[in-house]
Amino acid sequence: MLVMWRRAGESVLVGDDIDVEVLEVRPHRVKLGLNVPESITIVRKEARLTRDENVAAAISMDQGSVDNLLNRLSNGMVRG
Repeated sequence: MLVMWRRAGESVLVGDDIDVEVLEVRPHRVKLGLNVPESITIVRKEARLTRDENVAAAISMDQGSVDNLLNRLSNGMVRG
């Protein structure tokens, strides 16, 4: 991991196409501005981790459990 010090208004270039600028610094937050090509997808890491966990949980469900839940939902037996 590369660690750099930057102040608000300063930026870092990643390769030739990505510009990361520090827009604002607060005691517990940093606001970044990212200039990247449209072909690059940007996702918050915690959102990616949550998605991966949800996919893993969905894959681990056996078909019988899914069928049972769908049956209960269609019969109005599942209550919140």
